[in-house]
Amino acid sequence: MAPKLETFPNQYPGREYEVHISCPEFTAVCPKTGQPDFGTIQICYVPDAKIIELKSLKLYIFSFRDQGIFHEHVTNRILDDIVEACEPIRCEVTGDFNVRGGIKTVVKARYEKKR
Repeated sequence: MAPKLETFPNQYPGREYEVHISCPEFTAVCPKTGQPDFGTIQICYVPDAKIIELKSLKLYIFSFRDQGIFHEHVTNRILDDIVEACEPIRCEVTGDFNVRGGIKTVVKARYEKKR
């Protein structure tokens, strides 16, 4: 089970601004082969009332290290967990995974709050 993503209040909730976060040391395990997967997770979101606390995000990202999970699923799970934690106006998560077996994968998942 992944650690909880913590948040803190946004002091500028009426202003739309983007927060870009790069997690270049992402690792997980291929559920088919058991081989390690490496990549960079990029998060870009427009906060509403809450902002993601970065230490909790680091611990959350590191929690995937021993999990067997496909690139597509981990990218979407991270997006879902961010949306649940901070209810952003918009969010995009990009999983840019290193080449393995001659194949490179980039997965983008997006969310936009219904107004």
